[in-house]
Amino acid sequence: MDAVTPIPSSRRKGRAATSNQTNRFERLTRIATDDGWDLSEDLPPLRTEVTDEVPRRVITRNSSPDLSFDRSINPYRGCEHGCIYCFARPSHAYLGLSPGLDFETRLIARPEAPDVLRKELMARRYSPKVIAIGTNTDPYQPIEKTREIMRGLLQVLAEFNHPVAIVTKGSLIERDIDILAPMADKGLARVGISITSLDPKVARAMEPRVPGPARKLRTIKLLSEAGIPVRLMVSPVVPALTDHELEAILAAGADAGAVAASSIVLRLPREVAQLFRDWVEETFPDRAARIMGRVRELHGGRDYDPEFGVRMTGQGKWAEILKQRFDLSCRRLGLDRRLPPLRTDLFRVPPAAGEQLDLFGPKDR
Repeated sequence: MDAVTPIPSSRRKGRAATSNQTNRFERLTRIATDDGWDLSEDLPPLRTEVTDEVPRRVITRNSSPDLSFDRSINPYRGCEHGCIYCFARPSHAYLGLSPGLDFETRLIARPEAPDVLRKELMARRYSPKVIAIGTNTDPYQPIEKTREIMRGLLQVLAEFNHPVAIVTKGSLIERDIDILAPMADKGLARVGISITSLDPKVARAMEPRVPGPARKLRTIKLLSEAGIPVRLMVSPVVPALTDHELEAILAAGADAGAVAASSIVLRLPREVAQLFRDWVEETFPDRAARIMGRVRELHGGRDYDPEFGVRMTGQGKWAEILKQRFDLSCRRLGLDRRLPPLRTDLFRVPPAAGEQLDLFGPKDR
């Protein structure tokens, strides 16, 4: 795909994508052009728009061999954090929207998700396993501060004693320590915090509306002090841009209280490849060719290799060296431990309003 005409920087301040490229399902491409009239027609900056969606179901199932969970929940579609490398961007195409700036500015909220989740957990055939939240879009993106959908989901999961694993870049998770700490004490909750770079300028360029690296480290510290196990996620590692920070990020996370670590190399599925190329050429023109060359080296000569087993680790000599560096640092810092599985044996359907309580606690179904 050829480079897309960028939207003026004055309209996309605080955004990562440079364009609103057409999604892969559209046959026609729309391009804004000057109509030739000598009139001042500067368009306003792009603002975040939120539309509500009423879901029939909120638990999504998967059978990917690369993932450690088989079910997840997404409180939101699209993500205001706007990380340029986000592998979830192509999912916006299914809504008829662009994986570019639409993904960052045209969001879908699911305010009834907690009520729908409650119904799904009460189904007679439901069998509990860990629910992952934040594996597609971030549940603690800025609009969660007022919408509180994620908090509602956690309240339901806590009520059912259901295990949950959360991934986030947002410091807003600190608000929900009052729910997560008691769950963690029962072996029902753990959190992954993603740090891509310790350089504030690099982090801001890649993740324009994400809390800075120092703020993320404070979040790890606060969660850890509350007894919530935190996994430091060095994800994604961007070759020739952030890979030299690997050891420093791991050390900072360990100092903040992280008890384990993981790492994923940059992957650029579908529209993300062009979006990332345009961004890196604009933001880091002096090293854009080197970054993209190393990316292709990792993925067998392509921008991305979707093959299971290698898509998250990459392949080749550079990927091997990166893994060796990661393993060595984790052993040295004590981050190579395997966290115990979250408990499913505590799951109970709470009594309905007005239902007589059992003398020995909530009834099994």
